[in-house]
Amino acid sequence: MPELRKDPVTGRWIIVSKERSVRPIEFVIPQSNRKFCPFCPGNESSTPPALLTFPRTPGDSWAEGWGVRVVPNQYPALRVEGNLDRSGEGVYDRMNGVGAHEVIIESHLHSAHLAELPIADLQNVLKAYRIRMLDLQRDLRLKYLMVFKNHGALAGATLSHPHSQLIALPVVPHSVQEEMSGARRFYEYRDRCIFCDIIQQEIRDGRRVIFESDRYLCIAPFASRFPFEVWVLPKAHVPDFESSSDEDLRGLAEALRQALGRLFVELHDPPFNYLIHSKPPREDGGSYYHWHLEITPTLRQQVAGFELGSGFYINPTPPEEAAQCLRKADLSRIGETPA
Repeated sequence: MPELRKDPVTGRWIIVSKERSVRPIEFVIPQSNRKFCPFCPGNESSTPPALLTFPRTPGDSWAEGWGVRVVPNQYPALRVEGNLDRSGEGVYDRMNGVGAHEVIIESHLHSAHLAELPIADLQNVLKAYRIRMLDLQRDLRLKYLMVFKNHGALAGATLSHPHSQLIALPVVPHSVQEEMSGARRFYEYRDRCIFCDIIQQEIRDGRRVIFESDRYLCIAPFASRFPFEVWVLPKAHVPDFESSSDEDLRGLAEALRQALGRLFVELHDPPFNYLIHSKPPREDGGSYYHWHLEITPTLRQQVAGFELGSGFYINPTPPEEAAQCLRKADLSRIGETPA
């Protein structure tokens, strides 16, 4: 059973998961089987049974079969079974690693890139996030639902088949608490949502806007931590991703495709991570929190000694320059093999 341990100074929880130290499919594939992929069609028996599937969308070159598939992670960081069993050891607190860890296989195509998928296919990926988050939040033990994607080995992806992950946690992460506290302080002072104010100011300014539609805004954030960091924000005030309608998700699919496509073209398909920031399901925050998606390309060693010691990030690329570069990207080049 994995275990959660709490840092007594910062209040930050960490996961100790011995099971993830040995992941044969992800780390070592026999030389004679290098082309085997457990996420490809025909290899469904290599994963746990599916929790959710979407059929391929009309017009797909393959007439039958699944287009999106959600399965439990074979080597989960946290497990659904068991009780939390909180306990103390002097100044230290711990609990069992109860939670959930799922994999969203985003396409039946092994080499697909999200920026290349038709809007309907990408919308189905986002629908899968929403459905699984709504299902997991019914478990009262689970306090936070985190959707994230690692693209490329340098960003932490151990399988190249396009996929993202969902982890449900029995605690709200320290970084989420900090973000919500900052949003709450702004609301208490000005009676407005800080994210709504950011959206309006960035639209007026224009220098950091990468893409804008009727429902979404893509920006290079003013205090970008990493070169070419991108935020995707809904223009309407919505505190949690799970409240998004089908039309909202179609608009998000277009905005996400635009953001990832521009990064693909201008940075030659960089490794990246993205993460959905959403209000914890059982916490207040509807008036002051605003869900959003953050994309961070891996263009250099992201965290080094100074960042670890100080909490400061050194970003060599001003967000205004990054946004200007991404705005001019020729999206017709999506899918070209990087030089």
